[in-house]
Amino acid sequence: MLGTFSGAIVSPPEELVAAGSRTPSPKTTGATLVNRFVDKNPSTVSVQVGDFVQLAYSHHNESPLRPRSFGAKDEIFCLFQGSLDNLGSLKQQYGLAKNANEVLLVIEAYKTLRDRAPYPANHVVAHLSGDFAFVVFDKSTSNLFVASDQVGKVPLYWGITADGYVAFADDVELLKGACGKSLASFPQGCYYSTALGGLRSFENPKNKITAIPANEEEIWGATFKVEGATVLAD
Repeated sequence: MLGTFSGAIVSPPEELVAAGSRTPSPKTTGATLVNRFVDKNPSTVSVQVGDFVQLAYSHHNESPLRPRSFGAKDEIFCLFQGSLDNLGSLKQQYGLAKNANEVLLVIEAYKTLRDRAPYPANHVVAHLSGDFAFVVFDKSTSNLFVASDQVGKVPLYWGITADGYVAFADDVELLKGACGKSLASFPQGCYYSTALGGLRSFENPKNKITAIPANEEEIWGATFKVEGATVLAD
């Protein structure tokens, strides 16, 4: 899956901007990145949302245990990869139909967070049990909400293209060719929200997230870590 967002939507993480400046490397534009994704993945579904956002996904080479899916409702667009172990109980909690899938659940959870907010964001995401990564874009508010599960079972990466778009994808090789050193693994157990202050940990909400500059030989520009958190092996 792939989501690209212009600087009008997302301010690029300063650590990744610095990494790209510190170690210059080849980059491409956001549009070229999307075209590469389409060329690489048969039967791609690509959606342009307004002037500054592009979302794309394909079932090509997906894991049967962690499928990719896409949905949209009330101008809220969601890319989801993985599966939720507690989907049944969450559907009851949010009043969804029995045939609702993970995408509709995440959209409804986001709407509840945006409109009624009975719990803080870290509680809403922490209630999702399973292997997942998702990207939610709310066109009505231009807000972006991204999250990865507590142990990083579903890979998710982010980087900055040559024209300043912030890209999220599950394919690191695709982003390497477009983002150069302005690239990092999205930290597990964390969410990124343009409305709620950027990158935060939902597993350890009181802990600060730091970015450690990478060595020149590494593919990453920086590694984001939650201070005091224990990293679990896959």
